[in-house]
Order: sequence, then C-alpha cells, then structure tokens
Amino acid sequence: MQTRTALVTGAAQGLGQEFAVALAGHGYRVAGLDLEPQPRTAEQIPDYVELVGDVSDPDTVREGLERIIDRCGALHVVVNNAGVYPAKPFEETTLEDWRRVMRVNLEGPFLVTHSALPYLKAAGWGRIVNITSAAVLTAPPTMVPYVASKMGLIGFTRSLAAAVARHGITVNAIAPSMVRTATAERTVGADGGFEYVRSGQAVVRTQVPADLVSTLLYVVDEGSGFLTGQTLNVSGGSAYL
Repeated sequence: MQTRTALVTGAAQGLGQEFAVALAGHGYRVAGLDLEPQPRTAEQIPDYVELVGDVSDPDTVREGLERIIDRCGALHVVVNNAGVYPAKPFEETTLEDWRRVMRVNLEGPFLVTHSALPYLKAAGWGRIVNITSAAVLTAPPTMVPYVASKMGLIGFTRSLAAAVARHGITVNAIAPSMVRTATAERTVGADGGFEYVRSGQAVVRTQVPADLVSTLLYVVDEGSGFLTGQTLNVSGGSAYL
C-alpha cells in the first residue's frame, strides 16, 4: 500500500494533536491546520506539514491544501476536528456568537472537504472523518449553537457519504463524550461539567483524547470501505443517550 497522507484540522493540541500523532505512528504523512502554531505536534511527527490559519477562511484552506500536495503529492484522509464550544445561556447568545460557532464547526468542515475533494478523487481512495459530539443527544442547555452545529455536521456526513461513494471515498463521524482537554477545562471544567457527564456513564471516568484513537484508525482503515454515512458514538456507555 502506498504511503497515505492525512490532514487533521485543529491539530495544535488536544484531540487533534492526538489524532495527528496516532496517524503518523501508523505510517501516514500528516499535515495539520490550526489557528495556532503547532510546535508540540510537529516535534512528534517527522516531516510534519504545519499550516497556520482559519478553517473558515477559503483562501487559507485552498493555499494550505496546495502546500500539502506540493509536499506530499497526494491527499487521502481528511479529519475535520477543529471546533469551538463556548458555553453561555441562550438568552445571552448574540448573533455573532451563533455565527462564529457555525463558521468554525460547520462551514469549516464544508470548506476543507470541498477543497480537498478533487485531491481525494484524484487519489482514487479517501476517508473523510467529521468530529461531532454526543452533546447532540444530551443537549446541554448552555451550548445551543454548539449542539446545532454538531447536529448539522451529522447531516453533512450522511448526505456527503452518498454523494462521494462512487469515488471510493467514505464519510463518517465520531461523536465523543466530553473529552478532557485544556480547552474543555477552561470552558466547562470549572462548572462541574466533567463530573456531571461522568456520573451518567457506564465507564465511570472522564474521556481523554487517547480514547478516540482506535475509533479513528478503524474508520480510516483500508478494510473499512463498507462503513460510510455513520456516526460512531464513543461516550462511555452514557445513560443519557
């Protein structure tokens, strides 16, 4: 099998960093796109292609993909992981709050996937993985825009899977529970969010990024070509789902 190339968005830290390092460990050439520089990711991955910019900016995305092709020659896997999840009462949510969440969480995957699709088709094989959330079912009341965006991403996954299947490309989503990352600690950790989610799980511990790696590797595997349009719920057996 030829060496595959993967793009991971939101690769500077947390779940995206874990995914990028895991893919590199399984023989992929890896590129990462994030608003921030990615030194901790780059130091763990040989020949890492670091792309700094906004996933919701069309020029940034297009130029980043051109750099990947220039460096690696092809693209096979896209992991749409970048996302934002501000917690705020709905009555205090502004239109700009709503639009920012939608730009990053829903328009970002659209732009990245739309720009990457010609390269995946040219490769004759592809895997698109969208990171959604189990929150679409638990529906936390202070995260209305986030839940709406992630539910939209599930619809995007299902419909796109049907649109690209004839090109040998699969599209699936992974829905984690609340993952302990630095961003989550700042956003919901102080309010007891981890404890609340953990109390309703069969696996009574807080999810960490490493818990999602085996699912990602399964979805992108050469042998998973019959799996498409699906959302894999990895939430520790949550009683709320």
